[in-house]
Amino acid sequence: MDGIRETFAGMPWWVKWVAVPLLVLFVFGGVITSVLATLIGIVFKVLLFVALVGGLVFLVKKFGGDRSKSTSHDW
Repeated sequence: MDGIRETFAGMPWWVKWVAVPLLVLFVFGGVITSVLATLIGIVFKVLLFVALVGGLVFLVKKFGGDRSKSTSHDW
């Protein structure tokens, strides 16, 4: 690890802060994009699920009638 630090210590600032990140994006850009797309897809599906369950609970409470006031051992 010290060898890497010594190597980067002698480099200009633009190599450390511009060229190396661009190379990382070029080499691993597809992996980063697919991971981000998967995470965004999972978050979207979780939020959609929560919204659908909330809507279902709302509809059952609104149109369920007086059955919700009965005792719990009617199951």
